[in-house]
Amino acid sequence: MDSTCEERPAKEESDEEDSDSAEAPARIRDTPEDIVLEAPASGLAFHPSRDLLAAGDVDGDVFVARARWRRGPLLEVPQGWDWDEDGGMLPGDKFSIHTLDVEQGRLERRVSKAHGAPINSLLLVDENVLATGDDRGSVRLWDQRKEGPLMDMGQHEEYIADMALDPAKKLLLTASGDGCLGVFNIKRRRFELLSEPQSGDLTSVTLMKCGKKVACGSSEGTIYLFNWNGFGATSDRFALRAESIDCMVPVTDSLLCTGSTDGIIRAVNILPNRVVGIVGQHAGEPVEELALSHCGRFLASSGHDQHLKFWDMAQLRTVVVDDYRRRKKKGGPLPALSSKAWSTDDFFAGLREGGEDSKGPEEECEDNSD
Repeated sequence: MDSTCEERPAKEESDEEDSDSAEAPARIRDTPEDIVLEAPASGLAFHPSRDLLAAGDVDGDVFVARARWRRGPLLEVPQGWDWDEDGGMLPGDKFSIHTLDVEQGRLERRVSKAHGAPINSLLLVDENVLATGDDRGSVRLWDQRKEGPLMDMGQHEEYIADMALDPAKKLLLTASGDGCLGVFNIKRRRFELLSEPQSGDLTSVTLMKCGKKVACGSSEGTIYLFNWNGFGATSDRFALRAESIDCMVPVTDSLLCTGSTDGIIRAVNILPNRVVGIVGQHAGEPVEELALSHCGRFLASSGHDQHLKFWDMAQLRTVVVDDYRRRKKKGGPLPALSSKAWSTDDFFAGLREGGEDSKGPEEECEDNSD
C-alpha cells in the first residue's frame, strides 16, 4: 500500500528503471488497501505524527502497519492501548497497563492489576500521565513515573465507554453505559459532576466547535450536545435514524464521522445538525472503531467483518453546511462522500434478500438545532 499523508506525484521516475521491463508500474491508490485481520479489531489508533497505524483485535493481539502503508504485523502485544507523544504504545491486558517501544518491540513498563475490572478505555493526558476507565465505572489517573494511581473515582455505575480531554488538559470527560457524561478535574484530582442520565448508553464523547460544545454518541442512535461549562443537561440532541452510534471521531470543528451497528459510517455536521452523507461502510457488519490520520487525509475503520478499511477525507473536508433551515424529503438517499462509499440506496440494496423491493431506513437531513 503506497498511499501516505504526503502529497505524491502521479508517477515516480527512477534512473535505474528499465523501460524494457515486463513488470507493470505500481498503481497509485487513493486510499490504502484493506487489511484483513485474524479476528475483529476492538481498538484502532494512528500515530500522532507518523504514518503508523495500530489495531488491537479481540484475541489480544496488536498489529502495526508501517509508513507507506506496507502491511504488518510488525509486533504482536496484548490489547488496550493508545499512542504516547513519542510514538510508544500503551497496551494492556484486561486488568493491566503496559508501555511498549514499538520500534524495538520491547516492554518498557507494566502496571499489574491496575483495575479491579477489565480496562475498557485509555486516554493519554501527556507524555507521563494517562487516564483509564474500567467496566465497573471506575476512572483512574496514572503518572508513569510513580507507583499507584494519582486519582481513583467511582461515580459512574456502568462501564466507561470513551474519554476526552479539553485543550488545557484540566477536565477529563467520560461517556458511560449509565447514560451520564462525567466531568473530572484532573488538575485538582477531584470529581466535578455527572450529567442527567440520557436514554440509552453513552458510547462516545468528543469536543466540537472549538471546544464550545461536547458531543456524545449513544446506543439509541442519538447525538447529545452539551455546552461547555453546562454539563448538567443537554443543550440539543440529534437523532441520526441509525442504530447504535458505537464510535465517533471529529474531522473538523463542525464535522464528525460516526460508526454504527448498521455498518454505515456517516458524516454529520454539528450546528446546524445535519447528516451530510456516507463516508464508507462495512456491509452488514457493525463498525467497531474509527481513527483519523495525523494529517487528516485518511479515515480508518474496523468492523466485525475483520477488515480494516480506509476512506479518503478530501471530499468531506470541502463540504460547507449553511445555517439556512430547510427540510429534505424523508427517505431520500444520502450521497456518497468518497470514491469507495455507497449511497444509502446502494448500501441497503446489497443487503436485500430475494429481490425484495424494501426500502432502507429513512434518512432525514433536517436542521433541528436551536
